[in-house]
Amino acid sequence: MSDLSTTDRRLIAALKENARASVTELAHIVGVSRTTVKNRIDALLADGRIRKFTIETDADYRDQIRAITMIELQGSMSRMVIRALRKIPEVTSVHSTNGSWDLVVEIRAETLPQFDRVLREMREVKGVLNSETSLLLNSVTE
Repeated sequence: MSDLSTTDRRLIAALKENARASVTELAHIVGVSRTTVKNRIDALLADGRIRKFTIETDADYRDQIRAITMIELQGSMSRMVIRALRKIPEVTSVHSTNGSWDLVVEIRAETLPQFDRVLREMREVKGVLNSETSLLLNSVTE
């Protein structure tokens, strides 16, 4: 199996968010045609990259690698950086903030190599000057 393309990763991320989304909705989310979505889903199923469509519960997030990354931006490049970050499927949210950092980004990844790739992609975005990432180890209830 080859590495997934950006389109495939965005499609899988959209399906993870809502496996019941229509092909039209998925095409809009991913930014490709309906035919491309249909063809990519068929290929991902045939390759075994998508095994089934199912529901998600709160327990599904327990084994994911989750992190928060604080980002310092160069000058007035925030809109361009935010657009680039939102294209990374594992980036689940982007927030503007005050203080020493300009943005706070939430990341969810399945594996450490995937997490490493996401960090590398974020650092390579033009306009990102500095970043600091904290892994979320466990939820504290007390």
